[in-house]
Amino acid sequence: MAGQRMLKFVTVSKEMPQKREAQERAHDFGEIYRDYAREKAAEQAGRCSQCGVPYCQTHCPLHNNIPDWLMLTAEGRLQEAYEMSQATNTFPEICGRICPQDRLCEGNCVIEQAGHGTVTIGAIEKYLTDTAWQEGWVRPIRPVEELDQSVGIIGAGPGGLAAAERLRRAGVQVTVYDRYDRAGGLMTYGIPGFKLEKPVVMQRIEQLEAGGVDFVLNCTVGEDISFAAIRGQHDAVIIATGVYRSRDLGGPGSDLPGIVRAIDYLTVSNRQGFGDDVPEYDSGELNAEGKRVVVIGGGDTAMDCVRTAIRQGATSVKCLYRRDRENMPGSQREVANAEEEGVEFVWLATPDGFEGAEAVTGVRVQRMRLGAPDLTGRRAPEPIEGDIVTEPVDLVIKALGFEPEDLPTLWGEAQLPVTRWGTIRTDFATHATAMPGVYAVGDIVRGASLVVWAIRDGREAADAILAELAEAPAVAAE
Repeated sequence: MAGQRMLKFVTVSKEMPQKREAQERAHDFGEIYRDYAREKAAEQAGRCSQCGVPYCQTHCPLHNNIPDWLMLTAEGRLQEAYEMSQATNTFPEICGRICPQDRLCEGNCVIEQAGHGTVTIGAIEKYLTDTAWQEGWVRPIRPVEELDQSVGIIGAGPGGLAAAERLRRAGVQVTVYDRYDRAGGLMTYGIPGFKLEKPVVMQRIEQLEAGGVDFVLNCTVGEDISFAAIRGQHDAVIIATGVYRSRDLGGPGSDLPGIVRAIDYLTVSNRQGFGDDVPEYDSGELNAEGKRVVVIGGGDTAMDCVRTAIRQGATSVKCLYRRDRENMPGSQREVANAEEEGVEFVWLATPDGFEGAEAVTGVRVQRMRLGAPDLTGRRAPEPIEGDIVTEPVDLVIKALGFEPEDLPTLWGEAQLPVTRWGTIRTDFATHATAMPGVYAVGDIVRGASLVVWAIRDGREAADAILAELAEAPAVAAE
């Protein structure tokens, strides 16, 4: 037992990587957690109890072999640990940073339930993959055989890129089309650098390019190229566009200047971080510096907005959410980080209208209470009659979630099957649509969801396409 490297949770306490002080990190967009040292990563990995039924793995959408690569890390076999992590996860360095581990693997860790504090799975995953990049273990894709078949992927977000990687490993020719000037989707332009530094995303894009994935950027399907044309050029097509249409607010004054969408605000901030020329930032239109900011919403996008506003130099940042802390959808870890950085959360509050003449100057805040549970089981918010106050404001950011764009209309494809919510209808297992050779993955199928689910969908769709492509020559030969 003296040489036992695992099951140390009874003697070794949970220890996250050192978090930069709030006063320091609130002035830049660098990631807030420092890296583990090699010895510390091994120590924390050794806390794993090696469960016979690993709940961490079960509650991971990718079913990562978490106990196995934790054991390899504890034993110092880091390259093997990385390879095992990479085997089930296309982007472990990204998931290690932005997955809500407190709701997935770590939140279901057995020793967490027993009161010992969870294994720091996400931080170890990040350490493993960062080490792999530093040591040169991450190499461009080199297929054993190049195939003649090709697949077109619409959307360069996590779902599309995960599919691209898996298809290229099998030798399929892959072309990815995206409306933006950089690949990565929301990983590039939606998630702020303090959660996901952009070189981390760009190095993975470069690896895919070096492995033979072709990117056609600044390309809007339905404008620059038709969906029919893409179908005609490839043996199969994957739709991985994500959902980008922002939910909106009504009410008096909701169209006043100074009320902006979260996606526009975050995209401009990230472009500025890349060093791009961004007139909307320079003019102050989408820049919180010196302003009183109110963010409306309680999800992860709202957390990104409030923490970005702090870093841009807002004089005050408040977040309005219509339910209480316990019922908000965003990560509790992110809420705590935001509070440390100076964000004020106003619970049980929702906008009743906006005041101002040439620009917004105030938000009418309706106080709420929680009533009976709604159809989802969450207690529905109800207004408290007459309890309305006005909050002075210079910039309002709407972070109310996203909905799918009307792709059948935008692409002129009335036969593209969609649900009543506008998401694309697919087979649950294969991600195939009713249109021959057309698949769909990620948020455009699920609605606004997590990066890790998009990765899973992309990998599964790629496997289904590979099976279909393998069958085609066999059928032709008969």
